[in-house]
Amino acid sequence: MTAEEQTAAHTTTTAADQAEGGSTRSARPSWAGSAGRWPATAVFFLNGLTLSTYIVRLGSLKGKHQLSDGQLGLIGTAFAMAALACMQGVGPLTARVGTRPVLRTSLLVMPVLLALVGLVKGAVELVVVVTALGAAHGTTDAVMNTHAVAIERRLGRPILNGCHAAWSVSAVVASLATAVLERAGISFATHLVAASAFLMAGGLLLGPLLVETGTGERARVSSPAPRSLGLRGGWSRQVVALGLTGTALMVCEGAALGWSAIFLHDSRGASLSLAATAVTAYTGAQAASRMIGDRLTLRYGAPTLFRAGGLVAACGLAMALLSPNPVAVLGGFAVAGAGASVLLPLAYSAVGQTKAGSPEASTLISRFTTFTYAGTLFGPAAIGWAAELVGLTWTLAALIPLLCAVALLSRLPGRTQQ
Repeated sequence: MTAEEQTAAHTTTTAADQAEGGSTRSARPSWAGSAGRWPATAVFFLNGLTLSTYIVRLGSLKGKHQLSDGQLGLIGTAFAMAALACMQGVGPLTARVGTRPVLRTSLLVMPVLLALVGLVKGAVELVVVVTALGAAHGTTDAVMNTHAVAIERRLGRPILNGCHAAWSVSAVVASLATAVLERAGISFATHLVAASAFLMAGGLLLGPLLVETGTGERARVSSPAPRSLGLRGGWSRQVVALGLTGTALMVCEGAALGWSAIFLHDSRGASLSLAATAVTAYTGAQAASRMIGDRLTLRYGAPTLFRAGGLVAACGLAMALLSPNPVAVLGGFAVAGAGASVLLPLAYSAVGQTKAGSPEASTLISRFTTFTYAGTLFGPAAIGWAAELVGLTWTLAALIPLLCAVALLSRLPGRTQQ
């Protein structure tokens, strides 16, 4: 082979390796095949809409099956444990087969399980279906972040804030849709079946647009052996450090979502209707700030934005706790939501960069998701136990130095690695 032929062959191979999804690229719309950003963002929206629809109808679920608070808590624990268990195995699975087939499957499985939650008659069947839904959600949660991190690395610019913004928006959509349907007298089962049909259609439309992210066989051939992960099973020191950061962030977020309304009502004398808007203030500011989070990351860099976001969140929480006026408290929670909005997406991006370009990244992200999910699961309960001992105000105040420590001590890469 001549030098010219070798050069041409190398150029052809490189172009083929850079093509997203190989020969299937031409079969997809150019905007999806060339970037994959919006399909990745849509996955977050569909997953968030599924989970949020389930959560906002828990009251109806409890009434339909005549469950006690303890029984509902046990069902919630089964959901969470199934999600955590699946997160442990989905990383290696994604490394073998890639993110695209896993997401295409889970986006069709979750709507079916959501419909079954509304249709099952007995408590035993309900536990089985909810456990399966937790497993599917946990799988999707880990893989969609792996997928988004890979797309972000491929594009060479941040997209994680936008993806998580879609998740936040889905929670608002689910809440508003539930309020409208309940006022219209739509039954619990009908709501979940209709939502499942919408989600199923979304999954079917989205599946072909998802691009392969470089995990799977092709990446595995050129990547170092899994033992390079460090500690056994992907629990490297860097991932554990970032994971603890993720746990702390989700504990703080759980405090805002689960206890802000209670604080506003019990400690500041706000009406129940006004107190309920504390969650809206936090999540609304969080969603709005995530819309511009990627641009801020490009402008200031991940480490600087992470530190600033953490300190702003701490200042917002301090403002909420120190303000005697309920309206000022709402403003404080809004500031806290705006500051905290960028923290988790930046942390996910940092985890993805620890093994950039290798299938090991999917395992690391699934490990990190385990930490964040643990914070979501146990954080609100821990805050409740602490509040019993020292009071809710002092318990929430303890989160201020925690946010400052996370902001100042966490080490994030300075730029997205390709």
